Amino acid sequence: METGTGLELLTIPAGRVMLSDRRTQRSWPVQLVPYQLGTVPVTQALYARVTGERPGARHGDRLPVEGVSWWDAVRFCNALSRHDGLAPAYRLDVEGEQAQWDAAADGYRLPTEAEWEYACRAGTTGPRYGQLDEIAWYRGNSQERIHDVGEKRPNPWGLYDMLGNTWDWCWDIYDAEVYGTYRVLRGGGWFDEHWSCRASVRRRSHPTFQVDDLGFRLARNAPR
Repeated sequence: METGTGLELLTIPAGRVMLSDRRTQRSWPVQLVPYQLGTVPVTQALYARVTGERPGARHGDRLPVEGVSWWDAVRFCNALSRHDGLAPAYRLDVEGEQAQWDAAADGYRLPTEAEWEYACRAGTTGPRYGQLDEIAWYRGNSQERIHDVGEKRPNPWGLYDMLGNTWDWCWDIYDAEVYGTYRVLRGGGWFDEHWSCRASVRRRSHPTFQVDDLGFRLARNAPR
């Protein structure tokens, strides 16, 4: 599916994924219904078209947008939803640090971390869906800079840059009891060593955090 703004989404089939956390040594299964996910991270061109802004340390239409907070990402989801005539997925109170997800809304949203990992793996069972140099920009091959989306080989389901280039914000709170409102990051970035660019790696940061290797990818409920 391609939207009026040039965003291409793929429908991800229903399935089950096992998540794990190395810090707590905990694992838990998640069952997923079909959903849609962007084939590439949100680009600077798309972000600028919707918001009029171009955050980031380097500029280029095909570069993934970076230097955006989790709050920036969810506000963008709502803005693009309104642009495309869809129901916004989020009700936001930034000052109160509250965000509510309307799971029935047909608008754009961030993937859950279970949706992210399931899509990243794309039916594979190893730490990555291919040889790292072929699928990802990371410290070993990036020349310590960000790269255009879609230059590396996609995973078996046709999703690009799931690993490397930029980390992806996810919807989930990482661990409310220990880290409060910190949200989950997935995927690794252009400045990371190879061990961070694996399907199972979980990181976290405050939802106001911004850095030059952190962006996001769009999800949406699958049409019924």
